[in-house]
Amino acid sequence: MKKSAWLFMLGLVAFVGLMESCKKDDDAPMVTKMSLYDSLGGSAMVNDPANAGMKIEQGRLGIRSVVDSAIFVIAGDAKINGFFTVLLAEVTTGNTSGFERLSKNLTDFICVATGGKGFTYGGLNMKDAHDPAKNPRMNGKASNADFDAFIADLVVAAKKNGLSDQLIGQVGALVETLRPVVVQKS
Repeated sequence: MKKSAWLFMLGLVAFVGLMESCKKDDDAPMVTKMSLYDSLGGSAMVNDPANAGMKIEQGRLGIRSVVDSAIFVIAGDAKINGFFTVLLAEVTTGNTSGFERLSKNLTDFICVATGGKGFTYGGLNMKDAHDPAKNPRMNGKASNADFDAFIADLVVAAKKNGLSDQLIGQVGALVETLRPVVVQKS
């Protein structure tokens, strides 16, 4: 065989070998990165303690539990509960519709933000939601100190619901990305 033919064959064998090694191996385990939503419980269906006979994704249930706890912690926090006078007045009179709407909107928002599939957030964007001129349910603009108090209350709620420090840190990092739009007061 001529030297050029030999080099061509050797190159062809090397090319085919390289291509074969790059092919997907159907028997090889697929490695996928877990989303934060998966870490918070994921899509496994569990009984919904708030709705007898209904199922809910474990991740959504965990998020909703923390959200609801955080709303209650904030309601008792004199540093920031003044932002929610409309909600607190409603709940005091037995009207929980605003609480339920806030819980659903925050739960949807966090489900989407953490990588949950099949959820949509239909509330106001974060800037408008925290601007009393665009959201009459918001009583004042938040400062950095107010946002810090909110994060502290969120941590209390997360710990009440058994979240690990690692998960609290991951959720906290996500919440921290909202500071520039939530804080609207110097």
